[in-house]
Amino acid sequence: MKNAISWFEIPSTQLDRAQAFYEAALNCKMRREPMGPSEGAVFPYEGEGVGGCLMAGPTAPAPSASGTLVYLDASPSLDAALTRVTKAGGAIALGRQALPPGMGFFAHITDLDGNRVGLHALA
Repeated sequence: MKNAISWFEIPSTQLDRAQAFYEAALNCKMRREPMGPSEGAVFPYEGEGVGGCLMAGPTAPAPSASGTLVYLDASPSLDAALTRVTKAGGAIALGRQALPPGMGFFAHITDLDGNRVGLHALA
């Protein structure tokens, strides 16, 4: 086993809106992919890294503010990502928190579907 996580999915009721939010918040470009009878917007990742997507359709669970918490890479700056989150219509559920020395910082946001998602960066 290389990683504890191999894939993640964040549910959405409106994939276009969710994709626009995360692209703005994380300053990235996502790609659309069919996922069985559902559709996903895949977060960028390199090589054999851990990947994940936004998921909408009949196989997607309902969005939730409670349950498993996924942390997305907000590099290079957590503060810049949090600013983009609020500009894109999301909310900060838990502001910037320090981790032990050398491990960076994290925060929690609430996306446009009401999902609670973590963000992490070294700065």
